[in-house]
Amino acid sequence: MISTITLGLAIAAFAKSAAGHASIWHQSMWGFNVTAQTFSYDNRPVVPLQQMPFNQWWFHNHLAYPPHPDDFMEFPAGGSVNMQISCDKGYTDLYASAPGGDIRDPNSPLACPGQPTTAIHANNIEDVAGCAIGIAYKSDVNDVQPQDFAIFTVNYTCPWYLNTEFQIPADMPACPEGGCICGWFWIHNPDSGSEQMYMNGFQCKITGQTGNTPIGTPGLARRCGADPANGKPDASPNNCTVGPVQPFYWDQQEGNNVGMFEGIYSPPLYNGLYGFVDGAQPNLFQEPTVGGAPAAVPASSSAPAQSPSPSAQSVPVVASSSADTAAGSVAVSASVNVPQPATTSASAIAASAPKCKRRLPGEKKQKKRKSKARRSSIERHLKKRLAHESH
Repeated sequence: MISTITLGLAIAAFAKSAAGHASIWHQSMWGFNVTAQTFSYDNRPVVPLQQMPFNQWWFHNHLAYPPHPDDFMEFPAGGSVNMQISCDKGYTDLYASAPGGDIRDPNSPLACPGQPTTAIHANNIEDVAGCAIGIAYKSDVNDVQPQDFAIFTVNYTCPWYLNTEFQIPADMPACPEGGCICGWFWIHNPDSGSEQMYMNGFQCKITGQTGNTPIGTPGLARRCGADPANGKPDASPNNCTVGPVQPFYWDQQEGNNVGMFEGIYSPPLYNGLYGFVDGAQPNLFQEPTVGGAPAAVPASSSAPAQSPSPSAQSVPVVASSSADTAAGSVAVSASVNVPQPATTSASAIAASAPKCKRRLPGEKKQKKRKSKARRSSIERHLKKRLAHESH
C-alpha cells in the first residue's frame, strides 16, 4: 500500500528532477563559471528568467562575471557555426570547468542526455519552438541597450540537440575593433513548463567575407504566422515585420517589448509564428517595414547605467580563456554597470504589435487543467514505479 505522504514526496522529488532548463556554453559568455552558489539565489546560466526586474534579467545579471577579454565566438559571414546547448556544462566539450565534471554521453545527440524531454520544455522534437542569436555592433557591454540587438540567425529545432548549427547571413558587416556583443535567446512553447524566457550574452566577431552595409534599426517582430490555438488558422504575411527585429523581452517586471496584446499562455516564439525563417535571417540591411510601410521603431534610451544588483555574493570574478579552459581559470577584476531598459512609447508599441485581444477569460482554468493533467501523469508513473520497487 502506497501512503499518501510517500506518494506526495515522490511526486515533489520527481517534478524537481524533471524541471530542466538550457543555455549555450562557450568561454566567450558572461557567467561561464557562475554556479548555484555564486549568488544568493540560483543564477546559473541555465536558470530561466521570469518576472524579474531589469537588472536581474538583463544579461542574466552576469555582467560582473565577464569572459576573458580574448575569448570570442566567431561567426563566418555566409557560413555556419556550431554551438553547444545543454542543461549542464558537463554534457558539453567544456566539461573540464563543470562542477560535476565530465557527464557526456557519446551515444546521445540530445541537449540533455538521459533526461526527459521536459528538461528542455518540449514533449517531442516537433514541440520545440526555436531559439535565436542577436548581435549588437558595440564593443563595450555597458553601452549596449535592449534595442541594440538584431536577430540574425534562428534554428527551429533548438534546443533539442546538443550541437546546434546556426547559419550566418552573407555580407554581415565586420564588428568594431573591440568586437561585438551577442546574445542567445529562447522562449519555449506553452504546453511544457511555466512561462519564462532565456538570455545569455557573449562576446562575438563576424569573420570572413564581410560586407559594408550596416544592419538597419531593429524593429519589433509581430505575430503573423498561422496560429490555430488562438483561432487564426491562416498566416497573415502582411502583418509580419520585414527587416531587422529585436529579440523578445517578455514576461518580466519591466523592460518588456512584446506580449501586451497576447495572453501569457501565447508566448512569442522564434519561428514562423513571428515571421522568422529557419536559418540566416533575410532583409537585415534595410529599415523594418510592415505591409510595405515603414514599421514603428522603438525610441532609443539615453538613460544612465545603473550598478549591478547587490545580490551577488562577494566572490572573485572568474573568467576562462580558450587557452586555459582545461588547465584552470584566469581571475579577472571587473567593475561593470548595467544599462537601464529602453524607453518605448506606448504609441510605438501599439503601432508595431499585432492587433489581437489579450486572452483573459478562462486562462486560470486552462492553467489548472494543464497542472492537473501533469500531476495525474506523474502520479500514474510513480504508482507504477513504486509498486514495482515494492515487489
